[in-house]
Amino acid sequence: MSERASVAHARTDRPLENCPECNGRIEHDPKRGERRCSECGIVCSEESIDPGPEWRAFDASERDEKSRVGAPTTQTLHDKGLSTTIGWQNRDANGNPLSANKRKRMQRLRKWNDRYQDRDSTDRHLKQAFGEIDRIACTLGLPQSVRETASVLYRRTHAEGLLAGWTIEAMSTATVYAAARQEDIPRTLDEMATVAQADRKRIGRAYRAITSELDLVIKPADPRQYLPRFVSELNCSEAVHRRARDLLTDVIGTPFTNGRCPAGLAAAALYTALQHLDDSDDSFTQREIGNVANVTAKTVRDGYKAFLDDE
Repeated sequence: MSERASVAHARTDRPLENCPECNGRIEHDPKRGERRCSECGIVCSEESIDPGPEWRAFDASERDEKSRVGAPTTQTLHDKGLSTTIGWQNRDANGNPLSANKRKRMQRLRKWNDRYQDRDSTDRHLKQAFGEIDRIACTLGLPQSVRETASVLYRRTHAEGLLAGWTIEAMSTATVYAAARQEDIPRTLDEMATVAQADRKRIGRAYRAITSELDLVIKPADPRQYLPRFVSELNCSEAVHRRARDLLTDVIGTPFTNGRCPAGLAAAALYTALQHLDDSDDSFTQREIGNVANVTAKTVRDGYKAFLDDE
């Protein structure tokens, strides 16, 4: 490297964009680890560090076998998955079992590693909350995206200082409810209350507090989003599903839906579709459909009468 190039490079931490000799464009040569000018050929820097792997892979399977990276970071863990995890197998790198003394040593290391991860009150709080979020999401069959969104919402409520006066169970359930609606996989408050360790009224208040303080924009639930789950649990035919969806499509955006529960409206549309399709082999009572939708038989009956009057 020339003296002028060395001085120019030493004056700034950023890599040179133009050649100090001819003001030409600088190119990077990864094979030689050099940055040189494309016009005059002067070498501006050399012996650069290669951040890539030292091994070669020719297909995806070889790349996965040789890769030594850990699991990706996730919002569902209190430390985002960045902490060290000590395995429980009690075997060395060759697969041989450890001796008794080494097993005792590894057990002590695991114990202190767990204590170190929960040394802070914030970590202990988030660990308990995220465990509750994961339990609720698993019980309701919600995907990983809902758990991630709920964990982000809970972190925001904790950072904003909105948890004062609220239990971890109520706020965790409220974040799952809000995340499910944001991800267009809605669940009713009654369904949340059946699996949560808080009552329905408390969950609803926590949800309203979250949406108000965090300025969340959550659109009203679409009744059509409930249909696939109801049809799957009742094992209805595709013809019934299409008919119920058409009924809901006709009334979405009209005063017909004002003041009606989306889940109850979907249940009523499903019952109406069953009554209108004469060639359908499916037959369910209002109570059976209401139990699946977690609404009363009267809600299904009133919605069915409303669909008949609307026609």
